[in-house]
Amino acid sequence: MRERTSGRTVGGFRNLFLQGPAVTLLLLWMLVPLGMTLWFSFQRYNLINPMISGFAGWDNYTYLLTDPALWTAMGNTLLLVGWVLAISVIGGTLLAVLFQQEFFGRGIARLLVIAPFFVMPTVGALVWKNMLMHPVNGVFAWLSNLLGLPVIDWFSSMPLTSIIIIVSWQWMPFALLILLTAIQSLDDDQVEAARMDGAGPLAIFWFITLPHLKRAISVVIMIEMIFLLTIFAEIFVTTSGGPGLASTNLAYFIYIRALLDFDVGGASAGGVIAIILANIVAIFLIRTVAKNLET
Repeated sequence: MRERTSGRTVGGFRNLFLQGPAVTLLLLWMLVPLGMTLWFSFQRYNLINPMISGFAGWDNYTYLLTDPALWTAMGNTLLLVGWVLAISVIGGTLLAVLFQQEFFGRGIARLLVIAPFFVMPTVGALVWKNMLMHPVNGVFAWLSNLLGLPVIDWFSSMPLTSIIIIVSWQWMPFALLILLTAIQSLDDDQVEAARMDGAGPLAIFWFITLPHLKRAISVVIMIEMIFLLTIFAEIFVTTSGGPGLASTNLAYFIYIRALLDFDVGGASAGGVIAIILANIVAIFLIRTVAKNLET
């Protein structure tokens, strides 16, 4: 027993020694920026006027929490995340069922549908802004003129909707990729047995396919939500958060405070609020995914 205990102890120290550098680097990578953000959030620090300095206490947080712009940005963030999740998950599920069927050119069609996920957000946003949604030279304007319909200036009249469309186009292929992989593990014998019992396509989808995809859908929602909370490039390239604050999310609001208003203290306080919001969402998602994985 002593030798075994001693061996375990030596092995534990050896593993700790081997893992220590990586864990230490990871902790420094996370804790140093977090610590600096917390420190700056309690400081008066302006990039234009160095004379504005000193300990601010809770003033930065008080100012932000009483600023209507923050709540507008948080509301836009929740709308953006919610709608993109709904569109990408529902669309990805339907496309996964469709592309599971046999048809001519299925391999090429799968490649084309998944391709938008590998386009850089900045490039994708520029394509939508200048080639599709442009009110004069865009494809949508050409179709509207062809059908005799009024042309929509997307980024002026419906800025947040435009951002939702662009981001959904980028993230639906990711949902499709995960869900298509999951649907391929569905037991064909179970589906065939349901068909022999007289079940139609809708019944098979609702009672067999959809329950089978529940875990994959939970994973897609968790991964997408983590990234959707930090959407920035699409807004920066297309609407710049406008008109006004109509398309400003929390990430872009922090950018405005830091690099347009030059208020590092206020931007850091906004970053801490964003971290708290992200952790609340993460806790909720982890619990939801854990329940789905247990069932």
